[in-house]
Amino acid sequence: MTPEAVSPGTVRPGGRTARVRSAVLRAAGDALAEHGLAGLDLADVALRAEVGRTTVYRRWGTPVGLVADLLADMAEQSLPRTETGTLLGDLRANARLVQRTLADPRQGALFKSVIAAATCDTQAAAALHRFYEIRVSEWDPCARQAVERGELPEGTDTREVIRAVSAPLYYRLLTTAEPLDEAAADRAADAAAAAARAGAFVGPAR
Repeated sequence: MTPEAVSPGTVRPGGRTARVRSAVLRAAGDALAEHGLAGLDLADVALRAEVGRTTVYRRWGTPVGLVADLLADMAEQSLPRTETGTLLGDLRANARLVQRTLADPRQGALFKSVIAAATCDTQAAAALHRFYEIRVSEWDPCARQAVERGELPEGTDTREVIRAVSAPLYYRLLTTAEPLDEAAADRAADAAAAAARAGAFVGPAR
């Protein structure tokens, strides 16, 4: 694959190139949180990151290409899965990680902007899907191990269990002005665990 054929975010070089990428993605995240995708301008990002415009245009090409790389970087930098030894403990750890991220003023605004962009741009949607695919895959072993321990019934769709933990938190973020606190996170985890134990997620194997 030639360098020109590489999609934004698929190359992870070191040295100065890595520092430039880090600065540009940090600036892009700030701009996206402030103005949304409609206000994301590559020239402004270059100015914020103190790098040449040509570098930004050549490497990322479009605002959506920049968002795709930002999401890839966020997935890589996200904290690893917590193992507590119990389903409820693991799901609460997951929920609290999601809650802290979405409750953060910058990160919460950033996710709102990316989700809005994904509703009308296929490249943004694909980048967002990849981000959540990585995060669900990271936490899926929590539910799989619960099946192995006998905490959950055989045939449980473990990926759906993980999605069920974060779904109420995103819904609260996007549809209300109510605060996202640890109590909300724990309720989401408790509800997902109870539903999973009751067999709500038992279905055909994928």
